[in-house]
Amino acid sequence: MAAELDPTRHSTSAEDGVSDAAETADSEHHGLPLIEAAAAVPEEVKPSWRGWIHAGTFPVTIAAGIVLITLAHGAEAKWASAVFTLTSMLLFGNSALYHRINWKPRTKLIFKRIDHANIFLLIAGTYTPIALLALPNPQGVILLVSVWAGAILGIAFRVFWIGAPRWLYVLLYLALGWVAVMYIGDIVAVNMATMILVVVGGLLYSGGAVVYALKRPNPVPGHFGFHEIFHVCTVLAFLCHWAGILLLALNPLG
Repeated sequence: MAAELDPTRHSTSAEDGVSDAAETADSEHHGLPLIEAAAAVPEEVKPSWRGWIHAGTFPVTIAAGIVLITLAHGAEAKWASAVFTLTSMLLFGNSALYHRINWKPRTKLIFKRIDHANIFLLIAGTYTPIALLALPNPQGVILLVSVWAGAILGIAFRVFWIGAPRWLYVLLYLALGWVAVMYIGDIVAVNMATMILVVVGGLLYSGGAVVYALKRPNPVPGHFGFHEIFHVCTVLAFLCHWAGILLLALNPLG
């Protein structure tokens, strides 16, 4: 790993512009996208807050997950809570590594694919306890299969269509994230507080995604920009969903 790091790198380019340029260059190759990465991309300068928000959240996900799994009532609630915890840890842990360290271009592209794939995994991981603990069959099974199938397709899309425009994959995140809107009535009938927390969390994720797609507002470039706003929204959304899932896990349907 040490061979991949280059802490002496400096530049005047913005990180997100560099990432987009790297993806464009990568898409011009015709082999496996993660192997034939673009070699010649501009260097980057990270905003001073970049990665620290998710780095600080990673240990929180571990502690929150332990509490959730321990308090969950029944085997199904425990393993559904474990899926949510694991996907949360993957997202925040990998995001911290990807955003905090100045990786060399090829390694950076790989970490970016993993980072974006983890968003789909977290959406499916969040819906797992909701589908199993708040919905009766067959609705719960239908939602569970649908969201995981969508996540797998989304991961394949994000990995293999390297040059996809930002607005398109953000739209896919939003579409998959709100797939359970048709089951709002069922979830409300089981636990109104959970439904409120899930919706608030979804709105926070969606608001952050819009900021990420538009790249604005960008309050303090070089320190705390639009990307940091996006990361703050994801942390707040995770906390809302954790609280909502905890309420379900304490008293699951059936």
